[in-house]
Amino acid sequence: MDFRPNLFVTTRQSTRRVHCLPRPDLLSSAGSHIVPRPHPALTASVLEGVATEIIRVPPSRSMVTLLLASSQDSASVNLHRAMLDLGNWSEPKSLAHGTMHQHLSRDIHLLLIEKLHIYADGIDSIHEKNADCELEEVLILSRHVSATNTPALTLHAIGIPGETPHGEVGQAGGIKGTVVPPSPRFASLFRGMLAEGKLRGLDKEYDLTLETTHHGPVLSTPTLYIEIGSTEEQWNDSEAGDAWASVISDNLGLGGTEPVSWREGGDVMIGLGGGHYAPRHKAVLSESELWTGHLLANYALPFENPEEGQEPKGAWEHSIRTSIESTMSAFPGGRFFAHLDRKSFKGWQRNAILALLEELGIPVRRGKELN
Repeated sequence: MDFRPNLFVTTRQSTRRVHCLPRPDLLSSAGSHIVPRPHPALTASVLEGVATEIIRVPPSRSMVTLLLASSQDSASVNLHRAMLDLGNWSEPKSLAHGTMHQHLSRDIHLLLIEKLHIYADGIDSIHEKNADCELEEVLILSRHVSATNTPALTLHAIGIPGETPHGEVGQAGGIKGTVVPPSPRFASLFRGMLAEGKLRGLDKEYDLTLETTHHGPVLSTPTLYIEIGSTEEQWNDSEAGDAWASVISDNLGLGGTEPVSWREGGDVMIGLGGGHYAPRHKAVLSESELWTGHLLANYALPFENPEEGQEPKGAWEHSIRTSIESTMSAFPGGRFFAHLDRKSFKGWQRNAILALLEELGIPVRRGKELN
């Protein structure tokens, strides 16, 4: 704990920050508490010969988790309702971009906007400005749609890697070739959903699953989509909404328990290959305590057939590079590795991926090592 204010010391020659971190010789133990001992003041002898201006820096703001819902999405409204039903929220506050409730014991904001969330580019920066806060992550409450209309509870990171031309707007929001940092809660929320779904018997009706990275919006804050699918019946299912709310509450510590939080040194998986629902990556995460970042399906790793003696072209390399970089930004100090759905690639594709991962310094681990 830092008992002294941060200071900027400004001289005629330069400005530098004096962090005023606690020193062991200035602290003493008193039972279970740390008590500050008196510390020497900045004196004329300390700053002799230097013209100074001392500016006190205000305390840093707490980092906030934003739960984002959209009034245009019935599943989103259902999940928003379920979170409010847990209680311990402030009265609603109208802001320029939506209606916000603040949690009364945790740094959590629950925001309802009119715009459909997949097109809400920059909503993180807008919320920081309008709510005068600093966001740590965004969890977006959403419906899930599938071609088969299979009932599902699911979650995923966002972005549209592999689509070209890079820089164009995607059909479901986002920018082609761009990915958003994933929330570090991805794997723990997935495992929590598996446990809660089975406890409530929802696994008899719903597919409890996860998905690979896809769709918008474009944000700079680590983000995750939390979804109920796949038709109006499931989107409005209060039991499904309540199940997800319970999982989110436990993960964020809203009931008074310790929240899940990233600590540097953890093992972080980046999944490459397979279908949209990533069965091999899902199996690894469900049977381990690993963290995970982006999971990329084969369709996000498009290869062009190589000419003899040439490296294969296509957007696959850009997808892997940007997804690794994005994952690293969300897990500072992590120990990163790749897990491949090996059978989903042709031999020459797999060899190209392995060569790139070696160049990037990312080791590859196999499922039998991880479960």
